[in-house]
Amino acid sequence: MEYYVHPTAIVDEGCQIGAGSKIWHFCHLMSGSVIGARCILGQNVFVATGVSLGNGVKVQNNVSLYTGIRCEDDVFLGPSAVFTNVINPRSFLERKTEYRDTLLKRGCSIGANATIICGVTLGAYCLIGAGAVVTKSVPDYALVVGNPARQMGWVSKYGHRLQFDAAGRANCPESGAIYQLEAGTVSEIN
Repeated sequence: MEYYVHPTAIVDEGCQIGAGSKIWHFCHLMSGSVIGARCILGQNVFVATGVSLGNGVKVQNNVSLYTGIRCEDDVFLGPSAVFTNVINPRSFLERKTEYRDTLLKRGCSIGANATIICGVTLGAYCLIGAGAVVTKSVPDYALVVGNPARQMGWVSKYGHRLQFDAAGRANCPESGAIYQLEAGTVSEIN
């Protein structure tokens, strides 16, 4: 087998699972979900129809991914992170035609117990702090924390806080990569 599925996991017919992926205890993958290569889904992860995970995505324990969520490559979802897909749910109204898409761009990381309100885009390599409540889109490389989540700075691809000089340049202390801050946007300039 090209991937591993724990015996307690439920994988409905019609799922796509990439090579090298691992699906652990008590997961449920619904038909029509797509899991890329080298993904890891921890205990008790639910993946709904239409959800797609890129390659190298890590989903920690107790995360439910509902229709409308799309993760690009190398996304990290911390334990018990929460996602919504309807902005104003009511138990007595069916709103399955009102799902709002949520995009998690390449390399973004979401801390434990963070809540992501539907209809936002989380930028490439952004870092969402543990327990944050994200109600609006987050730029690439941004560090956001709190409830509601507010931007507190910028991080490198490696997750280190960036300190920009007067010229708007910063170096990642781990990789040595150089970043430029210009007009409220950060980009890697190596």
